[in-house]
Amino acid sequence: MSGNVFRYGAWRDGPDPLAPPYDVRAAVDAMGERVLRGDSLRDALRDLIRRGPRDGRGLDALRERARRLRKDALRRGNLDGAVTRARQMLDQALAAERDALAGRDDDGARFSEAVLDGLPRSVSQAVAELSGYQWASDEARRIYQQILDGLRQEVVEQRFAGMRQALRQGDMAGVQEMLGDLNDLLGRHARGEDTDDAFREFMARHGRFFPDGPRNVDELIDSLARQAAAAERLMRSLSPQQRAELQGLMDQALGDGPLRGQLAELTDNLRSLRPNLNWGRGERMRGPADLGYGDAAEALGEIADLDELIDQLGQEHPGATLDDVDVEAVERQLGRGAADDLRRLRELERELRRQGWVRRDAGGLTLSPKALRRLGQSALSAIFHDVAGRRGEHDMRDAGAAGDLIGSSRRWEFGDDQPIDVVRTIGNAVRRSAAGRAVSLPVRLAPEDFEIAETERRASAAVALCVDLSYSMYADGRWGPMKETALALSHLVATKYPQDALQIIGFGLHAQNLSQGELAAIEPTMEKGTNLQHALKLAGRHLRRHPGAEPVILVVTDGEPTAHLEDGGEAVFWWPPLAETVSATVHEVDLLTRYGATLNVFMLGEDPGLRRFVGGVAKRNGGRVFSPDAAELGRYVIDDYVRARRGRR
Repeated sequence: MSGNVFRYGAWRDGPDPLAPPYDVRAAVDAMGERVLRGDSLRDALRDLIRRGPRDGRGLDALRERARRLRKDALRRGNLDGAVTRARQMLDQALAAERDALAGRDDDGARFSEAVLDGLPRSVSQAVAELSGYQWASDEARRIYQQILDGLRQEVVEQRFAGMRQALRQGDMAGVQEMLGDLNDLLGRHARGEDTDDAFREFMARHGRFFPDGPRNVDELIDSLARQAAAAERLMRSLSPQQRAELQGLMDQALGDGPLRGQLAELTDNLRSLRPNLNWGRGERMRGPADLGYGDAAEALGEIADLDELIDQLGQEHPGATLDDVDVEAVERQLGRGAADDLRRLRELERELRRQGWVRRDAGGLTLSPKALRRLGQSALSAIFHDVAGRRGEHDMRDAGAAGDLIGSSRRWEFGDDQPIDVVRTIGNAVRRSAAGRAVSLPVRLAPEDFEIAETERRASAAVALCVDLSYSMYADGRWGPMKETALALSHLVATKYPQDALQIIGFGLHAQNLSQGELAAIEPTMEKGTNLQHALKLAGRHLRRHPGAEPVILVVTDGEPTAHLEDGGEAVFWWPPLAETVSATVHEVDLLTRYGATLNVFMLGEDPGLRRFVGGVAKRNGGRVFSPDAAELGRYVIDDYVRARRGRR
């Protein structure tokens, strides 16, 4: 339309709508790099959300902002401002009253002066004693009444945001009627009655007192309970003397009518309905200003909301998810930009799950098999580029037969299990049908038409990779290379040699079979012990489950055996190694040697005891000993695996 004027400027309302989406694969690779360096898998996943994927605006940044706001709230002012203000106003009233009495020359004036001189130092007690006093000064009477009316108004407004207009109009009867209906509604809800209709009726009658517009009873209770808890925390935050002063002033302000009892009943109802709120915790607030009752309670309520938000952003309880964080609370406390940051983190987590990179279990997020395969590929590429870098180099092209296609074919014979050469089979049928006449469709196959693709038989291998999980591997910086090596070998076997059977065995005080996911997630412990005997026992079981395969055992360790299993299955640890530990380990070596397995050891470090032990094992078994740097461990292991699986029997 003509006449319209358009202005363009920087985008300021929320996230940039033209910003590129998160690179989910890059996020997965970043997690993988940390895992391959030896970090915990769950730590890497958690830090991705906590620190943010690319700009550092994750949960930690939001939590730090909430903490700064909490510190600012604690410096907002002194909580006993209501008592201080009442004292100042009382002094003004007494000064005005004394001025009025000084101008009179009668016994009544002198008696009133004596009453004023005998007032207690306590503000609340003085206000109470003056409740029946006959004021000579209209100004003093007005100031005294302001003390009571102002505090009563602050107390009621603090509980109900919509009370201001009613109190200004002096509609205390309407306030008391609302409180009576509210306590009745909450009592019915606490007894488990259906209160939907009662809630709608209550809001129709008293909705003007609740401008935030609660949609149901629970939202109403949540709002009121937070305000009541803030008031309780205000009382808990004061010193005993300050608390007594404020309570006395409130009792005088609320009077002996039904209002005081109705508010007390409301507090009891809300406390029973929301016992999980922090009702009894006090705070030490300091600042240049003296906060009135409403301002002090509001500040403490804000601090309570920030405490809850900080806890949500911490994600420290088991099973915590980003869905636990209240986006509306984040926007209310930290602003629109913080809420947008949280929404982007949620989007990232959903995208990771939607694309199949992560999944959630009882312990939280963990990498999926798809992500583990990518992690293994990254590890293999980092270690041994020329093994996995060639396109099209896949060994299994024969639909289940353990061999490589060599390009030739032959006539099918009964009992052949090689794959059928479809092109040549159809060609034979067409040529047979065309002999002497036109080809008719469909082409019918006869047994003599079939040809099979010839393959070169290849021996499979049963591989046991035994990796040391003792704490020394972590302390000496070998944990990451160990993980990288095992993940790379696992990926190599799965993609290049799928007919091989790989079992990863981790050993510390005990040994255990590990899947690829378990290996990626495993974390170091302070438990002592290097139980190679148990690891070799599990390796032997794995080899015997594949009797026709080439047996390959690879051991990665940085220390001599210091633990073994007794007959009852209990692990025994001792250092220096016991003779029983060495004997039990050598016994497993001999069993594997008689089975025909060659055991190659990759020795990390220069431990003299380990060097003597593996030298003896090599002599008994005929295997080899390698002493690579941690950075070269992966290349050594994969080279040896490729060499060993060719068959050396």
